[in-house]
Amino acid sequence: MATLEAYIKSYFGLPDSSLEAMTSYFKAETIEKGAFFLRADAYCDRLSFVESGLLRMYRWHEDREVTNWISGPGFFVTDLRSFIFREPSRWQIQALTDARIFSIRQQDYEALGSTVPDWNKLEKCFLAACFSMLEDRMFAQLSLSAEERYERLVMLQPDLVLQVPLQYLASMLGMTPETLSRVRRKM
Repeated sequence: MATLEAYIKSYFGLPDSSLEAMTSYFKAETIEKGAFFLRADAYCDRLSFVESGLLRMYRWHEDREVTNWISGPGFFVTDLRSFIFREPSRWQIQALTDARIFSIRQQDYEALGSTVPDWNKLEKCFLAACFSMLEDRMFAQLSLSAEERYERLVMLQPDLVLQVPLQYLASMLGMTPETLSRVRRKM
């Protein structure tokens, strides 16, 4: 829980009383390698902070898996559309390794507004950060070369390169495994 508390405190700058109120809603969970955090068409009822391990968000498209994102330590994992708008998920989220996460259930997330002062402002910042990260990823996919996208991944999340199978990294970067192999050999 200390990792989650440190993240929230550094990101939002909450006073200790608000921090305690917020983190009291998060519950520790472990997910074994290969187990699902979420299956497609189910409703995502939790937002989770990854303390350790890796979770992959993906879906099937035209007989192949397309990896959208891999969450590791220090990142949140959820299907935000499903969580916020209560729509069936388009994604599957599966543990690539054993993982330890801290989860807040949807009803508890909604209750934060009555227990944490300035929650509406904090939630707006959190959602804006999520949107900003998505914009950065879209820009990279549309404007950077395969080499530049890989270099960016190595710079931002170096542990993924060492822990995640090549085909998942390639899919997340929008390239074939063969292209990623060529890029890695050049570096």
